[in-house]
Amino acid sequence: AGHVGADAAAATLAESPYKLDEITLLVDVGTNAEIVLGSSERLLAASSPTGPAFEGAEISSGQRAAPGAIERLRIDKDTLEPRFKVIGVDEWSHEDGFAEKIDSVGVTGICGSGIIEAVAEMFLAGLITEDGVIDGAMAARTARVQPSGRTFSYLIASDPVEISILQTDIRAIQLAKGALYAGIRLLQDKLGTDKLDRIRLAGAFGSYIDPKYAMVLGLIPDCPLDGVSGVGNAAGTGARMALLNRGFRREIEQTVRDIEKIETALEPKFQEHFVNAMALPNKVDPFPNLRAAVALPERKAVEAADAGGGGRRRRRRG
Repeated sequence: AGHVGADAAAATLAESPYKLDEITLLVDVGTNAEIVLGSSERLLAASSPTGPAFEGAEISSGQRAAPGAIERLRIDKDTLEPRFKVIGVDEWSHEDGFAEKIDSVGVTGICGSGIIEAVAEMFLAGLITEDGVIDGAMAARTARVQPSGRTFSYLIASDPVEISILQTDIRAIQLAKGALYAGIRLLQDKLGTDKLDRIRLAGAFGSYIDPKYAMVLGLIPDCPLDGVSGVGNAAGTGARMALLNRGFRREIEQTVRDIEKIETALEPKFQEHFVNAMALPNKVDPFPNLRAAVALPERKAVEAADAGGGGRRRRRRG
């Protein structure tokens, strides 16, 4: 129904959470993220309007995942220097051979998986606060933190083109991940559980997301990291299953009748979950599995005027 249709049905057939005892979260990340949650006892589905930020749109240096796009990024916590990996080149930017090979593809922008890792790494390195504000005080430690109007930016690369993470980029990612997380939390509320045993990330984008960074960002709820994985084009796999096997076709025809569809826009708690999910990784949810695996930074506050995405002072541009 609505934005939860054939793709969600096919992905559900491919992953078959309705046959498992474990509580499984299946997410097909796209402009509209399709979410299926549950187990053999009960299955729910919803759609969240994440927008195109995860696909590189609405990002200042964003682009589709193609040769020349930064797809991986790490930031040294001591020097705050970045190193990155570009689609089309096997070596990382700090490794021997990168300089000789990069001319063949160039460094042209940053794709969805790259922007997720960039924002998560900036948070882990202390460059941004849990509210997603680039901390201008970090300019004293690195020249890569630069003034950008009323806010700040972080310079990743400057040759041949300048690629920076702007405050507006972080806000776009926060809005997208906040909508997705809020939709998932609504389904957890309906299911009556905070526990997740398995998370499966479907779609081309989902397959390239590093589970750790997806969780640091707060894109997905807390779960044992070894229980999170990408499953590729699950919708395509499910479609082939239904086309080639009448038994599978009847199975999914019955299953979709049993799935409970939740309209997120009509749920009063969506806004509350969304606001909490704007923080990194979340304002209220504790993420015990993530904290056991990753050292999250201490909370620090930066004045709202620096946020560039929420205060009244943003009315003036340029």
